[in-house]
Amino acid sequence: MAPSATTDLKTEGTVVQSGLNLPENAAKRLTKAGIDPKAYPTRPQKPDFLDQVYAIRSEPRYATSTISRLRLQPLSGSKLTLPRAYTDPGSRADPSKHALLSACTAVIHLTRHIGTELHGVQLAHLTNEQKDELGLLIAERSVVFFRDQDISPQQQRALGGYYGEVEVHPQVPQVPGIPGVTVMWPDMQIRDTQLKANFRQPGGAARWHTDLVHETQPAGVTHLHNDTVPEVGGDTLWLSGRLRWVFCGEKGADGCGAIGYGVYDKLSPAFRAFLDGKTAIYRSAHAYIDREDPGAGPKYVEREHPIVRVHPATGWKSLWVNRAMTVRIVGLDKPESGELSMGRELFKFD
Repeated sequence: MAPSATTDLKTEGTVVQSGLNLPENAAKRLTKAGIDPKAYPTRPQKPDFLDQVYAIRSEPRYATSTISRLRLQPLSGSKLTLPRAYTDPGSRADPSKHALLSACTAVIHLTRHIGTELHGVQLAHLTNEQKDELGLLIAERSVVFFRDQDISPQQQRALGGYYGEVEVHPQVPQVPGIPGVTVMWPDMQIRDTQLKANFRQPGGAARWHTDLVHETQPAGVTHLHNDTVPEVGGDTLWLSGRLRWVFCGEKGADGCGAIGYGVYDKLSPAFRAFLDGKTAIYRSAHAYIDREDPGAGPKYVEREHPIVRVHPATGWKSLWVNRAMTVRIVGLDKPESGELSMGRELFKFD
């Protein structure tokens, strides 16, 4: 008999602050937004079963007849879902980005290929035309910084919703009542893991990666708002190679992020030609029980995605792999796939 448990997950879980001192800037921002700092953050109910994971994105398990009718080819053991229609806002933008850039008091390109800082604009007050142009700027510059932002968690989520369906991480703390606004709090991580980061053991996301790569449509843009910024340090790195991030902070520019196009461009033309059109299997970080086959033990969610992504607004190509969650390259024998995907070539920047 399959285990008995509800399919529905509670998006509001238990308060996990317990014994930590919330930084003053964070408490002020929450209070201004009508959020009780004492109830911050909460951790959603952790999924235990595969169907709960699929339900987070409302992904149905298609019947065999539906798969056959649509001529879809599921991977062995995978649950295939139809992709949602999506138009990247950057594809609607004026290439000159006049509406956005003319509103800025300063536009500073931090390096030749990656990173731009915009002054004098508030993300919470952008027009739709400016949001489209910001989407294109992010696509071209990989990471965009904004200082001194006055934006509530609710407005932050609304801004994310303009760029697409907001990703809700099923395993991490979040702002109470606002699924999709994840909390990154080093003191809480140290308390939960009993490991304090140091030079030899940096902790946290010490390797380049993208969360939830096993989803049908992984995230394309991340908005990181820092309530509390260190006076010195932060050790944040951005790499031109994979994803694209937008960042804002109240007192300065510092955070955690990554990626654009540079890694792909550094590959030889012959190797790029070899990778173009190839796909790989991407595995979830956590394993779950299948109610239909509980005796088989925990199973990972796996998806097939292109190794090389083409940005819909720019047409630029980027390498989309990571050491921890890319399992194998489709169509290659295991030794061949392992030689390429386990770090010798594709992940030498990881």
